[in-house]
Parts: sequence; C-alpha cells; structure tokens
Amino acid sequence: MDFMLSGVAACGACLFTNPLEVVKTRMQLQGELKSRGTYRLHYRNVFHAFYTIGRVEGASALQKGLVPALFYQFFMNGVRLGSYAVIESAGYIHTEGRVSTGKSTAAGALSGVVGAFVGSPIYMVKTHLQSQATSSIAVGHQYQHRGMIHALSVIHRKHGIMGLWRGSGAAVPRVSVGSASQLSTFSLAKELITDLEIFPGGSWLVSLCAGMISSVVVVLFMTPFDVISTRLYNQPVDHRGKGELYRGFLDCFSKTLRKEGVIGLYKGLGASYFRVGPHTILSLLFWNQLRTRHHS
Repeated sequence: MDFMLSGVAACGACLFTNPLEVVKTRMQLQGELKSRGTYRLHYRNVFHAFYTIGRVEGASALQKGLVPALFYQFFMNGVRLGSYAVIESAGYIHTEGRVSTGKSTAAGALSGVVGAFVGSPIYMVKTHLQSQATSSIAVGHQYQHRGMIHALSVIHRKHGIMGLWRGSGAAVPRVSVGSASQLSTFSLAKELITDLEIFPGGSWLVSLCAGMISSVVVVLFMTPFDVISTRLYNQPVDHRGKGELYRGFLDCFSKTLRKEGVIGLYKGLGASYFRVGPHTILSLLFWNQLRTRHHS
C-alpha cells in the first residue's frame, strides 16, 4: 500500500508540474556544447519559454510527454517513496528515536537508485517527446516519436532491450542524489518544525513547510545531474545504439563544463526550481497526508 500511495501522490503533483518539465528540458538542451553568445537564444527565461512554446506550438504543447511523465512518476516514485516509507516505518532511519542525517540520506539514496533504474526507459521517452518542437524553436536532437508506445517499440526494435536503458548511468546518480537530499531534508525539517511547535500536532502545514525547505536543497544538489541526464537521454545514437555526442556520464560532464562552464551545468536552474520545487512540495505533502490517513 505504501508503494501505491507514493505513486498516486507523485502523479497528483505531476499533473501540475509537467509544463515546467517541458520548459526545463528545452532550456537544458539549448546551446548544447556551444559557448555563450554563439547560438540563438529561443528561451531567455522560464516565463519567456512558456510564452514562446504557447505562441508557436499552442498551449497543448506545454503538456507534451504527459503520459510517460505520469507513468514515470507512478513507477519511479512509487518504488522510491514506497521503499523509503518501508525503511522509515521499520525504524532504520532513526537513532535513539531521532532522525539520523546519515541513515536518512543513505535510505533516500538507496531508494532513489532502485526507483531510477525501474523508471529509466520511460524517462528517456518522456525527454524525447518533451524536446520535440517546431523547427523554428527546436533545441537538441529531434526524435520523431508519435507517442510513448511508438517510442518504446522503435527504440526496442532498433537497439534491443539494452537500448531502453540507455542513459540510466546518468539517471541513477541523478535520482540518488536528488532522493538523498530530498528525503533526508524532509524528514529532518519535519522533525524540527514539530519540535518547535509552530503548528498544531499532525497539521498538514508541517509537511508543507518541510517540503518547501526540502525543495530548495534538492534543486541545488540535483540540477547538474539533471542537465547531464537530459542530454545523455536526448543525444542522437548510431546504428549500434551508442551516443554520438557523449560516451557516458563523465564524458558529458567534462564536455559541458569545458564548453559551457559551470553555468552550463546549471542551465535551466530557474525552470528546475519552478518544476522540482512545486513537485517536491506537492508530492511530499500528498505522500505524507495519504500515509497519515491510511495508517490512522
């Protein structure tokens, strides 16, 4: 039941934040491996990206990739949050009744690794669909998928079962780092806010505030991994399924850093916060409230 509740909570948050995921993906691919000032800036910031996509492609384009996004959230976060809930319920993140920073971070990272591996093929397809754009505002490599099922079948037919897990080498550290920082911060912040007695015992405002604190931490830690993950998933591949731009995580990291500087690793930071921030707050709030109702 913990796994099911976790997946439902993440899907609820995804419905609101998917347009921000589209914007974030586009901004992370913009100017890929090009020095600043040498490429046309289609998306100047989050708000300009929203306006541009809506004007050129229509408002519905802001929900591109929604189907795989919902599937990804259900399976990845169902496994990730569900695993963490089981570990937490068993008392493994506590030392003498208090949340342990080390144990909660390790539990968050472990659950993130499992969730990322399970959801990797769907995340790759989501990235492909969200980056597909009208030629006048297109960034990054353009795949021509007609939808989630079509994309999965084409990738499997061309590159086999391993092709579906291409890019998972970046997805695992991305979600592991994000999960560790998100869940440990959430658990610690929730305990601190409860101790301060700012809100009545059991109030949903405790989870809301803890989620807001967690959202800032997770974006700062996860954005460089997110940029690398997006680029590895979206890069063109040869007939053997090998990436044409990057050999793997470290190669993408070093090339991006060398060509675009540290700023390149934080591309789309504003979009990342507007996407990851609300998603973290909403999913953790829904998750905590659903678990509380289920166990009461």
